[in-house]
Amino acid sequence: MFTRASRLACLLFVAASAYTVPALAYVGPGAGLTAIGTMVAVIAAILLAVVGFVWYPLKRVMRKKRTAHTGDARVATDSRDGIDDSGNTH
Repeated sequence: MFTRASRLACLLFVAASAYTVPALAYVGPGAGLTAIGTMVAVIAAILLAVVGFVWYPLKRVMRKKRTAHTGDARVATDSRDGIDDSGNTH
């Protein structure tokens, strides 16, 4: 399953991870909270970007499929703002 080189690499990684030296550094509460807040914001931005690029086009396809399936001649509007796909308000 594992080659000899990969076993050796894993062993060296574990040995290097086990050997630690103190950093002799201090991160204050302001810098620590800023770092944590930045990481949370970056993760949230990535998740919202994925939602924006995946969910909204998928929602549009489902809406078009629903109107085609029902045979309804009315224009499908977005229930939040009352604007149809062509930009007209109702």
